[in-house]
Amino acid sequence: MRDVPGKSRKRPLASVAAEARTSITVQTAAGLAEAELACPAGTPAGLLVLGHGAGGSIDAPDLRAVTSAALDAGIAVGRVRQPYLVAGRRAPAPAAQLDIAWTAVVQHLRALLEAKWAAVPVLVGGRSSGARVACRTADATGAVGILALAFPLHPPGHPEKSRAPELEVRVPLLVLQGARDPFGGPDQFPAGVVVHEVAGADHRLAGPALAAAVSGAVGWMSATLASGESARR
Repeated sequence: MRDVPGKSRKRPLASVAAEARTSITVQTAAGLAEAELACPAGTPAGLLVLGHGAGGSIDAPDLRAVTSAALDAGIAVGRVRQPYLVAGRRAPAPAAQLDIAWTAVVQHLRALLEAKWAAVPVLVGGRSSGARVACRTADATGAVGILALAFPLHPPGHPEKSRAPELEVRVPLLVLQGARDPFGGPDQFPAGVVVHEVAGADHRLAGPALAAAVSGAVGWMSATLASGESARR
């Protein structure tokens, strides 16, 4: 698969490993994107790339919880800021631009890690809008699996406007969905989609049940990465 062209400003990878965290900028066809990359000690089991929600940030509680748990499991994590957010705009860019920028950053992060650790299997995901982008671009990014947090299955109050077709992916998919999410409850997802219900949570996925859901998701990620690595051999 051909990498999407892009230039970046970053510190050398050696400092990524030594300091564990680094900020990266990537010039994409849709504008300047940013990523916060965190690496565990030693060789990572894989790379998880996460996108933010339409009006949120990469510091949303669920994204931070997944990042921390993934690092503890030996998985490198990149949290991506879309160009519109980097530019200070609140309104999201059109889907096509989101997808272009996301694909470029995922491929750049993969190349950055593979320059040091050879083949690195990649998981993609995010919350809300970020989960939609990850699903739409799964083929383009070469992901081995998708973690969707608070997937917005439909606009609140309009279940007839379903986004279920975006969930028709060709790699393993896990959805963490709040029991009271107005964008679609766990029981509204199509048969065949693996959904973990986060008890008591709404679209923010905040609450005491999030920790257990994230713990289960990390187990799923580790198994998916191991399967993806075996398939690449």
